[in-house]
Amino acid sequence: MLEVQELTKKYGKNLAVDHVSFAIPDGKVGILLGPNGAGKSTIIKSIAGLLRYEGGVGIQKMPARSLEAKRIFGYVPEMPAMFEALTVREHIEYIRRAYNSGITDEEVDALLKRFELDDKQDKLGNELSKGMMQKVSICCALAVKPKVLMLDEPMVGLDPAAIKELKEVVLELKEQGVTILISTHMLEMVKDLWDIMIIMEKGKIEAAFPREQAQNEDIEELFFKITGGGEEKCKD
Repeated sequence: MLEVQELTKKYGKNLAVDHVSFAIPDGKVGILLGPNGAGKSTIIKSIAGLLRYEGGVGIQKMPARSLEAKRIFGYVPEMPAMFEALTVREHIEYIRRAYNSGITDEEVDALLKRFELDDKQDKLGNELSKGMMQKVSICCALAVKPKVLMLDEPMVGLDPAAIKELKEVVLELKEQGVTILISTHMLEMVKDLWDIMIIMEKGKIEAAFPREQAQNEDIEELFFKITGGGEEKCKD
């Protein structure tokens, strides 16, 4: 479970996030949506521990800042960052050791093959394209064997085959009881994945509801109905 409690973040006098609270239960996929400046990126970076904030974030009932919570938390940032002198395989090995992960060599091999990196595992970080860096970032997050997984615009830069694989991975993890939060503006890509929709605007939650309440309404229609915006507002 991922719990955000009264999360507040200011940049100087600017209130970027105003007492935001929500929860994503085990085995559910939450999607975080909102127009430009809504506060999505601040929420994501706060949950990931990249920003100081007021309020609380819980990972499986543990404080997100605790070592125990970090060991079961996987994160795919919007902009992947690679170690220039490490190979693709070494990035995953680094994560395995840092998190004391139980992932096996065979599971690493399967992960690399699944995302078409098996023939590129000896490439260095500074030799990778944006798409390949994104795939490595996803593999590193999955190598943690997370109980909670957070993905920030994970499909940007991916080819269609990788997008298909990622969506299948999300559904598999969901079946295994993993909690997943996806922040995206690519509504079409998550229409078959989501269980809980959280829409932010001007630093606050404008709406949050489970899929059952959507009554089969199209995700884009729901978004624009709530935000009152056009397609250009959807990008963040």
